[in-house]
Amino acid sequence: MSTTDATTFWDGVHAARPAATRPRPNARLTEAATDLPPGDALDLGCGAGGDALWLARRGWRVTAVDVSAVAVERLAGLALSHGVADRITVERHDLSESFPDGAFDLVSAQYFQTPLDLDRARVLRTAAHALRPGGRLLVTDHGSTAPWSWNQDPEVRHPAPEEIAAEIAADPATWTVERAAALRRTATGPGGRRAEVTDHVLIIRRTG
Repeated sequence: MSTTDATTFWDGVHAARPAATRPRPNARLTEAATDLPPGDALDLGCGAGGDALWLARRGWRVTAVDVSAVAVERLAGLALSHGVADRITVERHDLSESFPDGAFDLVSAQYFQTPLDLDRARVLRTAAHALRPGGRLLVTDHGSTAPWSWNQDPEVRHPAPEEIAAEIAADPATWTVERAAALRRTATGPGGRRAEVTDHVLIIRRTG
């Protein structure tokens, strides 16, 4: 899948949705980051921007990236209207081709999953290496199929957090798995539809 194809696909996904004025942050991010001291954060696949805005309001300096120009432009406008443009840097990246510069205290990859070709393990390894000592990589994946999921194949497999950690292959001398858990919650989907879903949550901390 080429960069143009990925950009076109995700531009279409975002353009088909009404622009959010107050996008919600992801629950697993707010759970994990509420008690962390603010620093520099990287939001991989920022989408509508709820996570970036939530972090910025809490004092984080956020680099928010997405392959979609539509998502990037919308978030840049939201950062201005929410009064946090000085704490959010928005960049367009196809992460199969480029990765933002910098060192981070938190890298958040919330539902960083795609139906397109992407070496996700390589991207997450790069993210782990972009952490400062003491920094955390938070990965939240779908652990179940919601009624509104794109893929309704009953045979679809959701890799466990331990499997994702193994794919990242972070040297235990430098990185520690702080949490690997399958967590249940009630989610709200399109049209206000609610269902119980499973999240696979992985937190890796750089110790050296």
